[in-house]
Amino acid sequence: MASALCVKEFTASERTIVVAGLPENLVSNQLLATFVKSHFQDIKNEGGDVEAVIYPTRTKGVAYVIFKEKEVAENVVRKKKHRLHWKAGYAQLTVSHLSEKVFRSLKALLDLSIFRSWFVLERLVLDLEKENPSLSFSPLEPRGRVHVEGPLPALKKLNESLLAKAHSLPERSRDFSREGRKWNRRSLQRQPEKNADLVATFKTLLPVSSGSTETLVLDTDVYLYLKHKCEVYEDVLRRFCIHVQEKVNGELTTICLKDAQAGSQPGRVQRVRQLIEEWAQDLHLELRKETLLLEGKTRRERNHLTQACERLRSKYLKVLVNVYSAHVDIIGLSSDTYLFKKEVLRQTGHALSDKWKLGLKDTGI
Repeated sequence: MASALCVKEFTASERTIVVAGLPENLVSNQLLATFVKSHFQDIKNEGGDVEAVIYPTRTKGVAYVIFKEKEVAENVVRKKKHRLHWKAGYAQLTVSHLSEKVFRSLKALLDLSIFRSWFVLERLVLDLEKENPSLSFSPLEPRGRVHVEGPLPALKKLNESLLAKAHSLPERSRDFSREGRKWNRRSLQRQPEKNADLVATFKTLLPVSSGSTETLVLDTDVYLYLKHKCEVYEDVLRRFCIHVQEKVNGELTTICLKDAQAGSQPGRVQRVRQLIEEWAQDLHLELRKETLLLEGKTRRERNHLTQACERLRSKYLKVLVNVYSAHVDIIGLSSDTYLFKKEVLRQTGHALSDKWKLGLKDTGI
Protein backbone atom coordinates (compact mmCIF):
# COMPACT_ATOMS: atom_id res chain seq x y z
CA MET A 1 0.00 0.00 0.00
CA ALA A 2 2.83 2.43 0.85
CA SER A 3 4.52 1.83 -2.50
CA ALA A 4 1.32 2.52 -4.37
CA LEU A 5 0.84 5.78 -2.48
CA CYS A 6 4.38 6.85 -3.25
CA VAL A 7 3.82 6.23 -6.94
CA LYS A 8 0.70 8.38 -6.76
CA GLU A 9 2.62 11.18 -5.06
CA PHE A 10 5.34 11.25 -7.68
CA THR A 11 2.86 11.50 -10.54
CA ALA A 12 2.02 14.90 -9.06
CA SER A 13 5.64 15.95 -9.43
CA GLU A 14 5.28 15.55 -13.19
CA ARG A 15 2.56 18.20 -13.06
CA THR A 16 4.60 20.53 -10.84
CA ILE A 17 6.91 23.35 -11.90
CA VAL A 18 9.37 25.43 -9.89
CA VAL A 19 9.05 29.19 -10.39
CA ALA A 20 12.04 31.30 -9.30
CA GLY A 21 12.69 35.04 -9.44
CA LEU A 22 9.52 36.25 -7.72
CA PRO A 23 9.78 39.76 -6.23
CA GLU A 24 9.69 40.09 -2.47
CA ASN A 25 8.12 42.72 -0.21
CA LEU A 26 6.44 44.52 -3.11
CA VAL A 27 2.99 42.98 -2.67
CA SER A 28 1.47 40.59 -0.12
CA ASN A 29 2.20 36.88 -0.40
CA GLN A 30 -1.45 36.11 -1.11
CA LEU A 31 -1.66 38.71 -3.88
CA LEU A 32 1.59 37.51 -5.44
CA ALA A 33 0.30 33.92 -5.42
CA THR A 34 -2.83 35.18 -7.20
CA PHE A 35 -0.67 36.88 -9.85
CA VAL A 36 1.31 33.67 -10.34
CA LYS A 37 -1.84 31.59 -10.73
CA SER A 38 -3.32 34.04 -13.22
CA HIS A 39 -0.11 34.08 -15.26
CA PHE A 40 0.13 30.31 -15.57
CA GLN A 41 -3.55 29.88 -16.35
CA ASP A 42 -3.26 32.28 -19.31
CA ILE A 43 -3.23 30.46 -22.64
CA LYS A 44 -0.85 33.13 -23.99
CA ASN A 45 1.76 31.72 -21.62
CA GLU A 46 1.04 28.13 -22.73
CA GLY A 47 -0.82 27.74 -19.43
CA GLY A 48 -3.88 25.84 -18.33
CA ASP A 49 -5.86 24.76 -15.28
CA VAL A 50 -3.86 25.26 -12.08
CA GLU A 51 -4.56 22.89 -9.21
CA ALA A 52 -2.53 24.79 -6.59
CA VAL A 53 0.03 27.55 -6.11
CA ILE A 54 2.31 27.03 -3.13
CA TYR A 55 3.82 30.28 -1.86
CA PRO A 56 5.68 31.35 0.23
CA THR A 57 8.13 28.45 0.44
CA ARG A 58 11.30 27.76 2.39
CA THR A 59 13.31 29.21 -0.49
CA LYS A 60 12.94 32.97 -0.93
CA GLY A 61 11.44 34.10 -4.21
CA VAL A 62 10.40 30.58 -5.22
CA ALA A 63 6.89 29.19 -5.73
CA TYR A 64 5.55 25.80 -6.81
CA VAL A 65 2.71 25.55 -9.30
CA ILE A 66 0.81 22.27 -9.65
CA PHE A 67 -1.20 21.89 -12.87
CA LYS A 68 -4.10 19.53 -13.41
CA GLU A 69 -2.51 18.16 -16.58
CA LYS A 70 1.07 16.99 -17.10
CA GLU A 71 1.08 18.33 -20.68
CA VAL A 72 0.43 21.89 -19.48
CA ALA A 73 3.45 21.79 -17.18
CA GLU A 74 5.61 20.59 -20.07
CA ASN A 75 4.32 23.35 -22.37
CA VAL A 76 4.97 26.04 -19.74
CA VAL A 77 8.56 24.90 -19.18
CA ARG A 78 9.14 24.61 -22.92
CA LYS A 79 8.20 28.29 -23.37
CA LYS A 80 11.19 29.21 -21.15
CA LYS A 81 10.73 33.01 -21.05
CA HIS A 82 8.07 34.18 -18.61
CA ARG A 83 7.42 37.71 -17.35
CA LEU A 84 5.13 38.22 -14.41
CA HIS A 85 3.40 41.59 -14.71
CA TRP A 86 1.67 43.63 -12.02
CA LYS A 87 0.72 47.28 -11.66
CA ALA A 88 4.11 48.48 -10.43
CA GLY A 89 6.26 46.55 -12.92
CA TYR A 90 7.28 43.04 -13.85
CA ALA A 91 9.71 40.26 -12.96
CA GLN A 92 11.63 37.88 -15.23
CA LEU A 93 10.85 34.34 -14.02
CA THR A 94 12.90 31.17 -14.23
CA VAL A 95 10.69 28.11 -14.74
CA SER A 96 11.76 24.46 -14.50
CA HIS A 97 10.36 21.00 -13.82
CA LEU A 98 10.29 19.88 -10.20
CA SER A 99 12.99 17.28 -10.89
CA GLU A 100 15.12 20.04 -12.44
CA LYS A 101 15.00 22.46 -9.53
CA VAL A 102 17.42 25.32 -10.12
CA PHE A 103 19.70 26.62 -7.43
CA ARG A 104 18.42 29.53 -5.42
CA SER A 105 18.88 33.02 -6.76
CA LEU A 106 20.91 35.70 -5.05
CA LYS A 107 19.99 39.35 -4.62
CA ALA A 108 21.88 42.60 -5.02
CA LEU A 109 20.99 46.26 -4.54
CA LEU A 110 22.61 48.50 -7.14
CA ASP A 111 22.91 52.28 -6.79
CA LEU A 112 22.97 53.59 -10.37
CA SER A 113 22.66 57.25 -9.40
CA ILE A 114 26.38 57.68 -10.13
CA PHE A 115 25.57 57.24 -13.84
CA ARG A 116 22.90 59.94 -13.86
CA SER A 117 25.20 62.58 -15.42
CA TRP A 118 26.02 60.34 -18.37
CA PHE A 119 23.01 58.06 -18.91
CA VAL A 120 19.25 58.17 -18.80
CA LEU A 121 18.88 55.67 -15.96
CA GLU A 122 15.62 54.16 -17.22
CA ARG A 123 17.29 53.41 -20.55
CA LEU A 124 20.38 52.07 -18.78
CA VAL A 125 18.25 49.59 -16.84
CA LEU A 126 16.51 48.48 -20.06
CA ASP A 127 19.91 47.89 -21.68
CA LEU A 128 21.11 45.91 -18.67
CA GLU A 129 17.96 43.75 -18.83
CA LYS A 130 18.63 42.95 -22.49
CA GLU A 131 22.29 42.14 -21.79
CA ASN A 132 21.41 39.94 -18.79
CA PRO A 133 18.19 38.02 -19.59
CA SER A 134 18.66 35.58 -16.67
CA LEU A 135 18.46 38.43 -14.13
CA SER A 136 15.30 40.00 -12.72
CA PHE A 137 15.30 43.78 -12.25
CA SER A 138 12.89 45.67 -10.01
CA PRO A 139 11.43 49.01 -11.14
CA LEU A 140 13.94 51.87 -10.85
CA GLU A 141 13.55 53.75 -7.59
CA PRO A 142 13.50 57.60 -7.54
CA ARG A 143 16.99 57.76 -6.00
CA GLY A 144 18.46 55.63 -8.77
CA ARG A 145 18.53 52.29 -6.96
CA VAL A 146 17.38 48.99 -8.42
CA HIS A 147 17.08 45.50 -6.92
CA VAL A 148 18.52 42.67 -9.03
CA GLU A 149 18.05 38.94 -8.52
CA GLY A 150 19.47 35.92 -10.28
CA PRO A 151 22.25 33.29 -10.33
CA LEU A 152 25.68 34.23 -9.04
CA PRO A 153 27.52 33.96 -12.40
CA ALA A 154 25.05 36.38 -14.00
CA LEU A 155 25.37 38.85 -11.11
CA LYS A 156 29.16 38.75 -11.42
CA LYS A 157 28.87 39.39 -15.16
CA LEU A 158 26.62 42.38 -14.44
CA ASN A 159 29.12 43.75 -11.93
CA GLU A 160 31.95 43.45 -14.43
CA SER A 161 29.89 45.30 -17.03
CA LEU A 162 29.05 48.15 -14.66
CA LEU A 163 32.64 48.33 -13.44
CA ALA A 164 33.81 48.73 -17.05
CA LYS A 165 31.26 51.53 -17.56
CA ALA A 166 32.49 53.25 -14.41
CA HIS A 167 36.12 53.17 -15.61
CA SER A 168 35.10 54.65 -18.95
CA LEU A 169 33.21 57.65 -17.56
CA PRO A 170 36.05 60.26 -17.61
CA GLU A 171 36.84 59.42 -21.24
CA ARG A 172 33.17 59.71 -22.15
CA SER A 173 32.93 63.13 -20.52
CA ARG A 174 35.86 64.40 -22.58
CA ASP A 175 34.16 63.12 -25.72
CA PHE A 176 31.00 64.97 -24.82
CA SER A 177 32.97 68.16 -24.16
CA ARG A 178 34.51 68.04 -27.63
CA GLU A 179 31.05 67.78 -29.12
CA GLY A 180 30.02 71.03 -27.45
CA ARG A 181 28.20 69.55 -24.43
CA LYS A 182 27.90 72.01 -21.53
CA TRP A 183 29.12 70.46 -18.30
CA ASN A 184 29.00 71.96 -14.88
CA ARG A 185 32.56 72.53 -13.63
CA ARG A 186 31.68 71.31 -10.18
CA SER A 187 30.32 68.04 -11.61
CA LEU A 188 33.53 67.49 -13.58
CA GLN A 189 35.63 68.01 -10.46
CA ARG A 190 33.63 65.38 -8.61
CA GLN A 191 33.85 62.72 -11.31
CA PRO A 192 36.96 60.93 -9.96
CA GLU A 193 35.43 60.74 -6.49
CA LYS A 194 32.19 59.29 -7.89
CA ASN A 195 34.06 56.82 -10.02
CA ALA A 196 36.17 55.69 -7.07
CA ASP A 197 33.05 55.08 -4.99
CA LEU A 198 31.39 53.12 -7.76
CA VAL A 199 34.46 51.03 -8.49
CA ALA A 200 34.79 50.21 -4.79
CA THR A 201 31.14 49.18 -4.65
CA PHE A 202 31.26 46.78 -7.58
CA LYS A 203 34.68 45.35 -6.83
CA THR A 204 33.36 43.76 -3.64
CA LEU A 205 31.67 40.99 -5.63
CA LEU A 206 34.49 40.48 -8.14
CA PRO A 207 37.48 38.12 -7.82
CA VAL A 208 40.36 39.82 -6.04
CA SER A 209 43.88 39.49 -7.43
CA SER A 210 47.10 40.44 -5.68
CA GLY A 211 49.96 38.75 -7.47
CA SER A 212 50.27 35.28 -5.94
CA THR A 213 46.82 35.42 -4.29
CA GLU A 214 43.39 35.10 -5.90
CA THR A 215 39.95 35.24 -4.32
CA LEU A 216 36.68 34.05 -5.87
CA VAL A 217 33.10 33.61 -4.70
CA LEU A 218 30.95 30.55 -5.50
CA ASP A 219 27.43 29.40 -4.76
CA THR A 220 27.78 27.24 -1.63
CA ASP A 221 25.92 24.25 -3.09
CA VAL A 222 28.11 24.31 -6.20
CA TYR A 223 31.24 24.64 -4.07
CA LEU A 224 30.31 21.69 -1.85
CA TYR A 225 29.61 19.48 -4.87
CA LEU A 226 32.87 20.55 -6.53
CA LYS A 227 34.88 19.83 -3.38
CA HIS A 228 33.31 16.51 -2.40
CA LYS A 229 32.26 14.95 -5.73
CA CYS A 230 34.76 16.26 -8.28
CA GLU A 231 38.26 14.82 -7.91
CA VAL A 232 39.69 17.42 -10.29
CA TYR A 233 39.31 20.12 -7.62
CA GLU A 234 41.77 18.60 -5.15
CA ASP A 235 43.95 17.27 -7.97
CA VAL A 236 44.54 20.68 -9.53
CA LEU A 237 45.33 22.22 -6.13
CA ARG A 238 47.99 19.53 -5.51
CA ARG A 239 49.38 19.66 -9.05
CA PHE A 240 49.86 23.43 -9.00
CA CYS A 241 50.92 23.50 -5.31
CA ILE A 242 48.13 25.89 -4.33
CA HIS A 243 47.20 26.55 -0.71
CA VAL A 244 43.47 27.17 -0.31
CA GLN A 245 41.33 28.77 2.40
CA GLU A 246 37.57 28.30 2.12
CA LYS A 247 34.96 30.20 4.11
CA VAL A 248 31.31 29.12 3.88
CA ASN A 249 28.90 31.94 4.68
CA GLY A 250 25.32 30.87 4.00
CA GLU A 251 24.53 30.91 0.28
CA LEU A 252 28.04 32.02 -0.72
CA THR A 253 31.48 30.52 -0.22
CA THR A 254 34.67 32.58 -0.52
CA ILE A 255 37.77 30.75 -1.74
CA CYS A 256 41.24 32.26 -1.31
CA LEU A 257 43.99 30.70 -3.45
CA LYS A 258 47.66 31.26 -2.67
CA ASP A 259 50.83 29.93 -4.28
CA ALA A 260 52.49 27.61 -1.76
CA GLN A 261 55.88 27.83 -3.47
CA ALA A 262 57.61 31.19 -3.40
CA GLY A 263 59.24 32.24 -6.67
CA SER A 264 57.40 29.61 -8.72
CA GLN A 265 56.15 30.03 -12.25
CA PRO A 266 53.96 33.19 -12.44
CA GLY A 267 50.31 32.93 -13.37
CA ARG A 268 49.69 29.56 -11.70
CA VAL A 269 47.23 30.92 -9.15
CA GLN A 270 45.34 32.82 -11.84
CA ARG A 271 45.14 29.67 -13.95
CA VAL A 272 43.74 27.62 -11.06
CA ARG A 273 41.15 30.31 -10.32
CA GLN A 274 40.11 30.30 -13.97
CA LEU A 275 39.71 26.51 -13.96
CA ILE A 276 37.63 26.54 -10.79
CA GLU A 277 35.36 29.27 -12.18
CA GLU A 278 34.85 27.29 -15.40
CA TRP A 279 33.99 24.12 -13.49
CA ALA A 280 31.63 26.02 -11.20
CA GLN A 281 29.86 27.57 -14.18
CA ASP A 282 29.33 24.14 -15.77
CA LEU A 283 28.07 22.67 -12.50
CA HIS A 284 25.69 25.59 -11.98
CA LEU A 285 24.02 24.67 -15.27
CA GLU A 286 24.05 20.89 -14.78
CA LEU A 287 23.28 20.31 -11.11
CA ARG A 288 19.81 20.10 -9.64
CA LYS A 289 18.67 19.92 -6.03
CA GLU A 290 15.87 18.13 -4.20
CA THR A 291 15.02 18.78 -0.55
CA LEU A 292 13.54 16.65 2.21
CA LEU A 293 12.10 18.69 5.07
CA LEU A 294 12.84 17.40 8.58
CA GLU A 295 11.38 20.30 10.51
CA GLY A 296 8.18 19.37 12.34
CA LYS A 297 8.79 15.60 12.10
CA THR A 298 9.18 13.20 15.00
CA ARG A 299 12.61 11.93 15.96
CA ARG A 300 11.70 8.52 14.56
CA GLU A 301 10.70 10.00 11.21
CA ARG A 302 13.89 12.03 11.07
CA ASN A 303 16.02 8.96 11.79
CA HIS A 304 14.23 6.87 9.14
CA LEU A 305 14.81 9.52 6.48
CA THR A 306 18.46 10.24 7.31
CA GLN A 307 19.28 6.52 7.61
CA ALA A 308 17.70 5.87 4.22
CA CYS A 309 19.87 8.62 2.75
CA GLU A 310 22.98 7.05 4.27
CA ARG A 311 22.09 3.63 2.81
CA LEU A 312 21.70 5.07 -0.67
CA ARG A 313 24.98 7.02 -0.73
CA SER A 314 26.96 4.05 -2.03
CA LYS A 315 24.41 3.41 -4.80
CA TYR A 316 24.36 7.00 -6.04
CA LEU A 317 28.04 7.95 -6.00
CA LYS A 318 27.50 11.15 -7.98
CA VAL A 319 24.86 12.48 -5.59
CA LEU A 320 25.87 14.77 -2.74
CA VAL A 321 23.74 14.50 0.40
CA ASN A 322 23.94 17.33 2.94
CA VAL A 323 22.06 16.71 6.18
CA TYR A 324 21.11 19.81 8.17
CA SER A 325 19.05 20.23 11.32
CA ALA A 326 15.84 21.15 9.47
CA HIS A 327 16.24 19.55 6.04
CA VAL A 328 18.28 17.30 3.77
CA ASP A 329 19.64 18.62 0.45
CA ILE A 330 20.15 16.13 -2.39
CA ILE A 331 22.39 17.55 -5.14
CA GLY A 332 23.34 15.94 -8.45
CA LEU A 333 22.17 15.49 -12.01
CA SER A 334 18.43 15.88 -12.49
CA SER A 335 17.62 12.18 -12.96
CA ASP A 336 19.86 11.09 -10.07
CA THR A 337 18.41 13.52 -7.55
CA TYR A 338 14.85 12.68 -8.57
CA LEU A 339 15.42 8.90 -8.29
CA PHE A 340 17.37 9.27 -5.03
CA LYS A 341 14.55 11.16 -3.36
CA LYS A 342 11.93 8.81 -4.74
CA GLU A 343 13.78 5.79 -3.35
CA VAL A 344 14.23 7.45 0.06
CA LEU A 345 10.48 7.96 0.33
CA ARG A 346 9.79 4.43 -0.89
CA GLN A 347 12.15 2.90 1.68
CA THR A 348 10.70 4.94 4.52
CA GLY A 349 7.11 4.15 3.46
CA HIS A 350 5.95 7.76 3.71
CA ALA A 351 2.46 8.49 2.46
CA LEU A 352 3.20 12.18 2.17
CA SER A 353 1.17 15.05 0.83
CA ASP A 354 2.56 16.96 -2.14
CA LYS A 355 3.31 19.95 0.07
CA TRP A 356 5.32 17.90 2.58
CA LYS A 357 7.16 16.17 -0.24
CA LEU A 358 8.13 19.54 -1.69
CA GLY A 359 9.33 20.74 1.70
CA LEU A 360 6.91 23.66 1.78
CA LYS A 361 4.66 25.59 4.08
CA ASP A 362 0.94 24.96 3.76
CA THR A 363 -0.41 28.43 3.04
CA GLY A 364 -3.95 27.36 2.26
CA ILE A 365 -3.78 28.82 -1.26
